[in-house]
Amino acid sequence: RDESIFTRCTTCDMNVVIMAGGYATRLWPITMTKAKPLLPVGKKTIIDHVYEKVKKFGEVYVSTNKRFEEDFRRWAEGKEVELIVEETTKEEEKLGAVRALAEVSKILNGEMLVVAGDNIFSFDLDGFVNYYKEKRSCVVGLYDVGDLELVRRYSSVEMEGERIVRFYEKPKEPKSTLVGIALYALPKDAIELLQEYIASNMHSDNLGSFISWLCERTDVYGYSFTGLWHDVGNADSYLEALRFYMEHYVDENAEIDRYAKVIAPVVIEENARIKGRSIVGPYAYVGESCIVENTDVSESVIFRNSVVRNAKVWRTIIDEDCEIRGIDLSNSIIGMRARIQRG
Repeated sequence: RDESIFTRCTTCDMNVVIMAGGYATRLWPITMTKAKPLLPVGKKTIIDHVYEKVKKFGEVYVSTNKRFEEDFRRWAEGKEVELIVEETTKEEEKLGAVRALAEVSKILNGEMLVVAGDNIFSFDLDGFVNYYKEKRSCVVGLYDVGDLELVRRYSSVEMEGERIVRFYEKPKEPKSTLVGIALYALPKDAIELLQEYIASNMHSDNLGSFISWLCERTDVYGYSFTGLWHDVGNADSYLEALRFYMEHYVDENAEIDRYAKVIAPVVIEENARIKGRSIVGPYAYVGESCIVENTDVSESVIFRNSVVRNAKVWRTIIDEDCEIRGIDLSNSIIGMRARIQRG
């Protein structure tokens, strides 16, 4: 690694690590060619929302993979971000979050603020970081999802006062609605224990298992947030995020026919054309150079260079270079270069 990276690490308050090395199989085929953190949520990407929340706390590093390295390099242009790239190109090769973070910790010098690159939240992290500085021990971000069924998808915690005493990954019988949200503040001694955890060959793919192991060896504290939090894990949660974080934007070079209707908020990118009696929105993203003609589109994402005519599109993701004609689509994911028409 470049020596300047180490110089900056020793002087910053914390090393901020955004974990973005997964292959997002639950969003295939869209994420076969696109990194999930780089998917648009309005005009911004998912990782833009994360980066804006964490950049003030120290040097920012993005842990990603070789497959999407160039995409993240383009995203990082003009930002104060360093990439740390694992040498994997497919799901079967990936290190997993625990080993990836262990490799990152060998490169960086000092305590770390670790956040998932596919989470979007409305709250600020100042209180969390200040709480960590007070405790000088591992702190885990928590959020009350308010539904025991939802907890089964995440990781629940058992608390004694402010301390977490047990951390359950995807529990079958959760006892509370408080879940971990893939946000961690780790001091140097916890990072040393991470290396011990890896060396013990007990590790698994998720950081929750490491936190559970850590709770048995040191004090781990929980910090609860209020506000909005979305874990973008699948198509439903991705499209749900549009409803809360999309900001209205219509590019000046987009063309909208006089009889077409746009219902804010939407994002309509450069050279997109909304033709005929189309209705676009709310919560619709229409990518660069798309054509939407005599079509209703809402709560959906259409990537660049796709053409949709005489259709209805609801809660659907359409990849690049597709052509859709004369059909109703709902709750669907359409892969790149698909050709679909009625009859």
